[in-house]
Amino acid sequence: MKIALIGYGKMGKAVQAAAERKSHNVVCFIDSPQDWEKQCKPLAAIADVAIEFSTPESAVDNIKRCFNEHIPVVCGSTGWHHRMDEIITCCKEKEGTLVWAANFSPGVNLFFLLNTWLARQMDKFTQYDASIEEIHHTEKRDKPSGTAIHLANQMIDKITRLERWVKAEEAGEDLSEIPVFSERIKNVTGIHTVTYESDLDVIEIRHTAKNRTGFAFGALIAAEWINNKQKKGIFTMDDVLFNSF
Repeated sequence: MKIALIGYGKMGKAVQAAAERKSHNVVCFIDSPQDWEKQCKPLAAIADVAIEFSTPESAVDNIKRCFNEHIPVVCGSTGWHHRMDEIITCCKEKEGTLVWAANFSPGVNLFFLLNTWLARQMDKFTQYDASIEEIHHTEKRDKPSGTAIHLANQMIDKITRLERWVKAEEAGEDLSEIPVFSERIKNVTGIHTVTYESDLDVIEIRHTAKNRTGFAFGALIAAEWINNKQKKGIFTMDDVLFNSF
């Protein structure tokens, strides 16, 4: 598989290393708007799929550019999902193909399933207050993380008494809110903890990423899944890991 790599930070380098281990070929690197113009051919002529790990500020333009170039794109950037309606419209107009996820790690996506199941059970136990904590490396720009927001939205969907999430520093006494605690510590890949606490006990589920390799291999799994598919539209890791079987 020939890959165009968009974004060459720590995750981009991890994707490159994982691609080489799986005998895929990274054929070009795009790390700035100027790099798009340096491509000597249309991107679809040299690559089968693009994998995008850039910044919240760049991701939407990069995705749109892939739609314009008629190349399927796997996007692992977070912090841009408030513009999803814009991406949906562009995808339909250009007949594009996108796989996006709050987190591409297969383990985290299993964690999402567990979180949904637990939230459904906790709907019956109103004595428990819910909260989320996420810890990442100091270079991560968005806060809370996209993974933490996805966890919170899953809980809001399944627990009747919960209506919204808020940053922990903005939380009050409103029990319909999920406070999300964010911390940035050097060299921490990612830790997410969902907590339910009552006067009697605490229930917690947690996912800890040891390194970036899981995210990188998950993005490659998504790229392999979408490569050469005739389907157009927007897909998630649920489609890649679970719904396709």
